[in-house]
Amino acid sequence: MRVIAGKARRLNLKTVPGLDTRPTTDRIKETLFNILQPELPDCRFLDLFSGSGAIGIEALSRGAASAVFVEKNPKACACIRENLSFTKLADGGKLLNMDVLQALRSLEGKGVFDCIFMDPPYRQELEKQVLEYLAESTILDENTLIVVEADLYTSFDYVESIGYRQLRSKEYKTNKHVFLCRRK
Repeated sequence: MRVIAGKARRLNLKTVPGLDTRPTTDRIKETLFNILQPELPDCRFLDLFSGSGAIGIEALSRGAASAVFVEKNPKACACIRENLSFTKLADGGKLLNMDVLQALRSLEGKGVFDCIFMDPPYRQELEKQVLEYLAESTILDENTLIVVEADLYTSFDYVESIGYRQLRSKEYKTNKHVFLCRRK
């Protein structure tokens, strides 16, 4: 796994040993960032369920002003710290070693994120819990882009009823990215 473009282009990233995380492949990451590129310059990026930190690091490499990484697994946090240091992007990154909902509560009142990415463990409905929380949160507004990585069978038919618009969905062989924003 590597950084695809930007300041840290071609640098290899470490991954978390074992099966606790599911790194986004380089091909899927490249497709995702081709879509996100217009949003990235000088943005505030939030990477939830960060794993190795590859998504937030890619955002920093491509011009995000800052990235907050949220990960509760201590081994994954150590991996994120190593990857931020190795890519020389640590100054733009902040790591919160805690549960995602706890982290979101701690971020309230500290500004709005331009882009929120989440890749929660599949088939646990964690994305729904986070989206329900974010529906009333001060850390985003109607201009914030939310991207959820989920397996192909995860339904997002509830998002309109809790205040979101689905902008698009990009499907791959085994998973998909769903792009959302708050309804205006």
